[in-house]
Amino acid sequence: MTALLPWSATMIAPNEDFNGAPLLRKEFALATGHGSPAKAILRATSFGVFEASVNGRPVGEDVLSPGWSSYEWRLRYRSYDVTHLLEPVNVLGAALGNGWYRGNLSWNGNSAFYGSELGFFGQLDIEYPDGFVQTLSTDSSWQSGPSAILANDLYNGQTIDAKLTADTWTKPGFDTNSWAGVHALEFDAARLAEPISPPVVRNEVLKPVDIFTSPSGKTLVDFGQNLVGWLRFTVHGQRGETISVRHAEVLEDGELGVRPLRTAEATDRLILSGEPDFFEPTFTFHGFRYAEVSGWPGELTADAVEAVVVHSALERTGTFECSNPLVNQLHRNIVWGLKGNFLDLPTDCPQRNERLGWTGDIAVFAPTAAYLYDVKDFLQDWLQDLAAEQEAADGMVPFTVPDILKYEEHPKEFPTPESTALWSEAAVWVPWALWEAYGDEEVLRRQYDSMAAHTRRVEGLLTDNGLWDQGFQFGDWLDPDAAPDQPWNSKADNGVVATACLYRTAKLTSETAGILGHADDAEHFSALAERVRYAFNSHYVGPDGTILSDCTTVYALAIAFDVLDGDEERTFAGNRLAELVSRNGYRVSTGFAGTPFITWALSETGHVDDAYRLLLEEQCPSWLYPVTMGATTVWERWDSMLPDGTINQGEMTSFNHYALGAVADWLHKVVGGMRPLEPGYAKVLYAPRPGHGIDWAKTNLITPHGTVASEWHIQDGGEYEFTLTVPAGATAEIDVPTLPRQEVGAGTHTFRTAGLVLTGEGK
Repeated sequence: MTALLPWSATMIAPNEDFNGAPLLRKEFALATGHGSPAKAILRATSFGVFEASVNGRPVGEDVLSPGWSSYEWRLRYRSYDVTHLLEPVNVLGAALGNGWYRGNLSWNGNSAFYGSELGFFGQLDIEYPDGFVQTLSTDSSWQSGPSAILANDLYNGQTIDAKLTADTWTKPGFDTNSWAGVHALEFDAARLAEPISPPVVRNEVLKPVDIFTSPSGKTLVDFGQNLVGWLRFTVHGQRGETISVRHAEVLEDGELGVRPLRTAEATDRLILSGEPDFFEPTFTFHGFRYAEVSGWPGELTADAVEAVVVHSALERTGTFECSNPLVNQLHRNIVWGLKGNFLDLPTDCPQRNERLGWTGDIAVFAPTAAYLYDVKDFLQDWLQDLAAEQEAADGMVPFTVPDILKYEEHPKEFPTPESTALWSEAAVWVPWALWEAYGDEEVLRRQYDSMAAHTRRVEGLLTDNGLWDQGFQFGDWLDPDAAPDQPWNSKADNGVVATACLYRTAKLTSETAGILGHADDAEHFSALAERVRYAFNSHYVGPDGTILSDCTTVYALAIAFDVLDGDEERTFAGNRLAELVSRNGYRVSTGFAGTPFITWALSETGHVDDAYRLLLEEQCPSWLYPVTMGATTVWERWDSMLPDGTINQGEMTSFNHYALGAVADWLHKVVGGMRPLEPGYAKVLYAPRPGHGIDWAKTNLITPHGTVASEWHIQDGGEYEFTLTVPAGATAEIDVPTLPRQEVGAGTHTFRTAGLVLTGEGK
């Protein structure tokens, strides 16, 4: 919500840049004659990232605030209750860093997309018991000075000179004769927005599992988990010496594997003071499992360093566990991939010179995310940026949100942007996923104009034959059969993928219009969906049911999106899909478009065991191949690391990319069996489908109505037992194999079946 509060603050900038990490301060005394403050609220934001303090004490637990939004239209502020920090005389301070506003962004080496000067905007309102309000705002009376930070960048890292570290500037009476002044920056307070999303915080700490020497003699620290954040430690060494920490996700030939980082230096440095120095570089972040530490005085031990895990403050809501340890590790990898890439916005990756809010990744991953964590506010906030970018682009949803690519020279692979299937579909698919997960109609209401604008724009891109078959498409991006340097070269026809996606989008937009009472729009988008369905079946489906390009992705999308004309065509598509999956040895043959839907398409057409075999395959490419290679997050490519331990030569080789982890939605809802029959799980569908290779599975989900829990397992003798717990106020429909469908109310319910036959050979 755009702020309508009475602001008196000015956006101020230091008169000197101070290495891109200035300090700002204002000393003030509490008003007299009104008693002790009853309430003191600081509202603050910045051009760049900021850390605010009162008398040297942090005002909150957040880091990297205000985060990254579409700054051209939305600059979020944070609010802090600082009543307990106030003294009779105080210093309100702020430390600034480059962050997303002025730091490096994207792979082209460019920076300062939003402005050349860092700025701070803050207003402290102190209310006294008699109703008097004292206001302290940023203005020209503030002062600026240097910090101990010599360099800071999200991609490249942070350098701190501990010799310059001092907290005297946070104390009343500090001599500011050597400090500089500030000046006002042009800023329209109408851009201020109250954040919907929770802040970025330190979430947990990991200790090293191993410290060892590489073949070249480097000291390497293994934290046992690919994570996002930074190292933190206290060290005592010779004054002027430098400790360097370089980060990477994997090793190659026993050394730090830095090639996938491309130009991101991912290196933090501490220049020692000669006294015990505390080091925590909070104006950067890295994606890493391993750290190469050089310059450490003496022997580096496991108790000397720790990794701080940083991401948005999200509540865990859903769990999944089963009898197969590799699948359990896969699920843990998916969870960690979400954590690392949900740092203020949903990014593609957290480690290289990219870390952008690619729309395609979250378009397919949103249902998984909404099960694992409460992401309603997190994604609603991001959707506000999507809508703002879209409105400025005449209804076009960009490839990334926030969109800095609009300021870049477009590479030959990405011509002038236009609405793109699956990627631009985030405008519709993400709010719909939130609606299904949480049942909050306000989500749809807030995003409806964006949903409708996207659908109408794509409607205008259809050719005379009614297909979306012209213009640039990412298509089935990163098809495993494509060459490493040609990720766009997929087996699936781009028009088939795009037209199927549009059918789903038009259908969901029509349903949304109906829910919100927009009858004319509902009719219009329903008619569009039917026109697209007719065109798809007329032009892409052959007389025998074969779909153009005859590969797994086109059948998976056609089935999952229900775009085929009838049961006969759907049955043929399911059989053909199962045949293609089997012919490929149950190794994955789909890219970004097909992968999230292929297991669904198999199980929904009666090929449950084929879906299980596809899930449980361990040869590359497969979901479990990275697990067998020691992965602790989901990879961007099925073969980001090759079987011989070398890194894929492709330029895009991330080891923390959540998109292919969208299979967890199928794990939760088909293997686990728990689906929302009504939005927000007011009514639950419990429809587990056991298969070969998994002997038991259990899920737990905190819904808006309470916790739903389910479990099934094979008992001695081959009998299956299914158990479901339904919270008060909710109901469930039971669809257990071999038993009649039935409805139950709140409580714990157990069902047993005998003679359940699992087809196929199993593994």
